[in-house]
Amino acid sequence: MATKQQDQYNELQKKNLEAAMRLAQLSIENSQRVMEIQVATAKSLFEEGVQNAKALAAIKDPKQAVELRTQYAQTTTEKMLACARDMAEITSRTQAEVGKLVGEQLSTGSQDVFEAMQKMFQGIPISDQNAMSAMQTAMDTARVAFEQMTRASTQAFQAFAQPPSKGRK
Repeated sequence: MATKQQDQYNELQKKNLEAAMRLAQLSIENSQRVMEIQVATAKSLFEEGVQNAKALAAIKDPKQAVELRTQYAQTTTEKMLACARDMAEITSRTQAEVGKLVGEQLSTGSQDVFEAMQKMFQGIPISDQNAMSAMQTAMDTARVAFEQMTRASTQAFQAFAQPPSKGRK
């Protein structure tokens, strides 16, 4: 019986490890995407800055210099905003994916734990029906409570993961 319980425990640990690995992989992939966006934006801004500096050096008219600086500032602002939007989109998608993974883990993990506990109790030789009934009632009550906590946690995480609306701060 101890071997069977150890196998069940090992299976639960394996599922938890797989979920943690999926979360880590998701984090790494999204970090790479953000870094790629940042590097591409920085490279583009640097190249444009060099071109702008060369163009400014060649200009003799102060009015043209102001116009060129204004144009460069506008282009730089647009690129920075686009970079920020891309990163916000990645963050939003990542939050949704993490929320989905956490929800799956909460729902399947709790079910696995309760199934393992029921199997363990079924293997215990109990001759008293009242004791067995009391244990089953306690398990059912704990399962219902855990399911309610899981639903509440999932809802709270989903609310947290949603990007703020314009009316909400």
